[in-house]
Amino acid sequence: MTAILQTTLSSLARALVQQGHLMEDEAEAMANHGAKSSSGFVDQLIISGRMKPHEIASFAASTFGYPLLDIAAFDMTRMTSGTIDRKLMQMHQVLALTRRGNRIAVALADPTNLSALDEIRFQTGLVVDPVVVESDKLATLVASYLLPAASLNEFTREDLHLEFEDAAVKEAAIQADNLDIDDAPVVKFLQKILHDAITEGASDIHFEPYEKYYRIRYRTDGVLREIAQPPLVVKEKIASRIKVVSRLDISEKRIPQDGRMKLVLSKNKSIDFRVSTLPTLYGEKIVMRVLDASAALLGIDALGYEPDQREAMLTAINRPYGMVLVTGPTGSGKTVSLYTCLNLLNKPGVNISTAEDPAEINLPGVNQVNINEKAGLSFTAALKSFLRQDPDIIMVGEIRDLETAEISIKAAQTGHLVLSTVHTNDAPTTLSRMLNMGIAAFNIASSVILITAQRLARRLCSCKLPLSIPTEALLQAGFTAEELDGSWQHYGPGGCELCKGSGYKGRVGIYQVMPISEEIGRLIMTGGNAMDIADQARREGVRDLRQSGLLKVKQGITSLEEVLACTND
Repeated sequence: MTAILQTTLSSLARALVQQGHLMEDEAEAMANHGAKSSSGFVDQLIISGRMKPHEIASFAASTFGYPLLDIAAFDMTRMTSGTIDRKLMQMHQVLALTRRGNRIAVALADPTNLSALDEIRFQTGLVVDPVVVESDKLATLVASYLLPAASLNEFTREDLHLEFEDAAVKEAAIQADNLDIDDAPVVKFLQKILHDAITEGASDIHFEPYEKYYRIRYRTDGVLREIAQPPLVVKEKIASRIKVVSRLDISEKRIPQDGRMKLVLSKNKSIDFRVSTLPTLYGEKIVMRVLDASAALLGIDALGYEPDQREAMLTAINRPYGMVLVTGPTGSGKTVSLYTCLNLLNKPGVNISTAEDPAEINLPGVNQVNINEKAGLSFTAALKSFLRQDPDIIMVGEIRDLETAEISIKAAQTGHLVLSTVHTNDAPTTLSRMLNMGIAAFNIASSVILITAQRLARRLCSCKLPLSIPTEALLQAGFTAEELDGSWQHYGPGGCELCKGSGYKGRVGIYQVMPISEEIGRLIMTGGNAMDIADQARREGVRDLRQSGLLKVKQGITSLEEVLACTND
């Protein structure tokens, strides 16, 4: 190792070079860029795409012998507060976890960051024990922690009791459009709502005005839950603030509007929100969809595919041409599945273009187009343009009509890989839907190479409890007598602080992955219906959604109740 390497690189960077994860010049470039931008070496390593946060954390913990902690599972009520200066927390992205005597456990992504450790030691006068955590999860918690400590209810009772004592006076001011939309309490309250939604893993935030009350709800793991009821008189202020940040017209309250906003959590972590407004009887309802691009970067292993399903999917997307379709209802994770595939295919030598309505996840290296029907930019128009742009891979947000379907199929038949979604219940009915659109059977058989149907089921929390379920109920659910041999245990939801008593934490995909074999292609050509195709797929070993869900039950990942709720017989 050269003297330059020893003097310019941190211990973490030096170890990565020594163990062959990075070239020396790459590590030096990242270290120099991190120093110039004040983002740090770990941030640059993640931005470059060379390593993911969990890979860096595992490497640092094992190499330097420090404990590794999943900070998302840490009970934040036990956290030592007020010990480390807030500026130090922000600058170095650190959190004080616990204190015992003259020692303090500090969470950070790079345990060899001597500058951060020395400053904490000097400021606190304590011995610092580093604990390694994933940088993305840490950034979210630091940002959340640095917000005002008040709970939502405290904001509701105190901060949001604004200058208008009388509701009628306030309403008059609202009608006159005299409200200051940058009112600090409303801004802080909205920031708290957004940060809490991200921390809790919510997928949507609902702001709902009614005649006598105003409520805010999160959709977490597919279930809506009320989290606050601010005073009714602030509904206009909250709506105006959201619309301003989302670049919407705050004076237009009669028609629906769609926009987008970004919340920056740290130098290399930001969350986008898709904003939709809808006029109702008592004001504008606003729904914000949380668009976390990191979900699409977790890799195909994190989605929940079984090994044979994953292999079939990878084989299909690595074909040079053909069409891969993902189907399922709204909110079933189709976009994340498609972007996970695109991320695997996203290489310097590949030209990828997508047409979406709208683009939900930003993926560097992919040419993304937002559909704008009013301006004449439809899926059809975008596809026609793509084919003149020398594409290798095309992703169409949704096949809605015959013209879009025909152009997509033509692209798949002429040397392009096409990925898209269709709204159907399962894989076999997708083929019937395409036939009903008016697409010729021979075009479907010659272009579609794989269809995957999916649902999202809630994942059991670590507090799950063993259950005893009658054999008759298990047989009725779809288990075979051979599977009920007593070699596995059923589990149901428990309830703890981590899952907030629901017994579920996170979601897992349930899939039906159906490659289009020669026999299935022959059935399509000879006019076979969805039932014929499903029977043939079953003979070829393709599990339907219910069977895939029951496999997750056997593995202890989810409950039988959850599988029955999200799959059909």
